[in-house]
Amino acid sequence: MDSSVPKALKEKLTPILGRIPSGVFILVAGNEAGRQTGMLASWVQQASFEPPQVTVAVNKSRYLNEWLIPGSPITLNQVRKNDPSLFRHFGKGFEPDDDAFDGVESEDSDCGLPLLPDAMVTLEGQVVSQMEAGDHVIYLATITSGTAHEDPAEFNPFVHIRKNGFSY
Repeated sequence: MDSSVPKALKEKLTPILGRIPSGVFILVAGNEAGRQTGMLASWVQQASFEPPQVTVAVNKSRYLNEWLIPGSPITLNQVRKNDPSLFRHFGKGFEPDDDAFDGVESEDSDCGLPLLPDAMVTLEGQVVSQMEAGDHVIYLATITSGTAHEDPAEFNPFVHIRKNGFSY
């Protein structure tokens, strides 16, 4: 099946799709060997009230897809507006053996993965399922805990709006 977008449609949608706002999070996961990493994730969305669940889209080219299996824990650390340090640090990407948390304040969460106190909030959860979505994989995670690192009434999240709906 050819999944390429016709040129005329792509030209029409490029400036439109990128304008869909999304929050900015640091997705943290680990593997069976005890390695842990974090990556910038901007396609995170609440998906259910009961139980509380979110979806996270991860590009298929990321090694992290091998770590995100049903039952695996995650943390989602929401980045605040006007505080680009977490964005810059995790936006550069890491290899599987790199210490993604070197130079970043972190604490152990209840699920054993790092939570980032410099974020507005840390959500802890567990991957429930996944589905293919073109060049991404969408993960459904049930949220099991949350830690506000500041007064929720003061939350001012980093909202990402792209100029191009076909690239980051």
